[in-house]
Amino acid sequence: MIPQTTIIGSYPLFPNRGKIMQNYFHHYTCDSWKPLIQQVIDDLNTARIDILSDGQTRDPFVQLFARKLKGCRLRNRVEIIDDIGYTKPITVDDQRYIQSFIPQEKQLKGVITGPYTLAKSCIDLYYHDEQEVAFSFAHALRKEVEEMQSSVDILGIDEPFFSVSFPEYARDLIGILTHNISLPTLLHVCGNVSSVVSKIFDLPVDTLSHEFKARPDLFDVLQDFSFPQSLCIGCVRSDDTRIEPVQEITSHIQNALDLFGEKIQYLSPDCGQRSLPRDVAYHKLDNLVQAKEALNG
Repeated sequence: MIPQTTIIGSYPLFPNRGKIMQNYFHHYTCDSWKPLIQQVIDDLNTARIDILSDGQTRDPFVQLFARKLKGCRLRNRVEIIDDIGYTKPITVDDQRYIQSFIPQEKQLKGVITGPYTLAKSCIDLYYHDEQEVAFSFAHALRKEVEEMQSSVDILGIDEPFFSVSFPEYARDLIGILTHNISLPTLLHVCGNVSSVVSKIFDLPVDTLSHEFKARPDLFDVLQDFSFPQSLCIGCVRSDDTRIEPVQEITSHIQNALDLFGEKIQYLSPDCGQRSLPRDVAYHKLDNLVQAKEALNG
């Protein structure tokens, strides 16, 4: 099986974003944001990425969802002031727009910010119970996942806080999102997951995604376990502007293949690329694809 290339979530925003954002939040429509979505997809297509995503151009990954959920108020941080609830689709319009023009052979990944990460990122002025906040987010996001099933090919769940603190209820929380979902599911946990990998393996998802380029020691950690999921291998760093040469990426991928073989299903950056300059992010993706092609002969 030849691994497919994809991105994790964010792709760098553009120089004119600040001006656009001033007007945009008063008219939060898909049409307002189409030019930036188009530029993201153009970059990903030009780099020959297999599985595309919208690049989370609208907002940072917490505000993106909190802005449209009932019970959330945005100030300096997201504040929870009432029952969290789902009112309308959040990312689906963008996904349907992308599906209207991408090449037929391309797949599209829909990405949601995980309920635990949302709970840990917000100020709770209402529930005063972190677990209840997390499950409230999960039930709201489940409705977004159900809406997404007809517009994307893969569901990505981004839970970076699992590497910081792993709740005992994580399996139930993720299960709310993935139970009886028709899409392949991918869970991305960045950071150092060495101490919690055995718990992550118990989560009901099809693929696990981690920062293998910044933390190559994870290869040694994972070798000690038998686990049911396939893997998405981070192959270029998202926290470093250095553009990894093709040969370096090729060696990294070959090492992963030697260790895990057909469990390697996807190749990606370590994490979202929001903090990188656009040209750097693009060239990292381009080199990633070249590395994959070099391995394929």
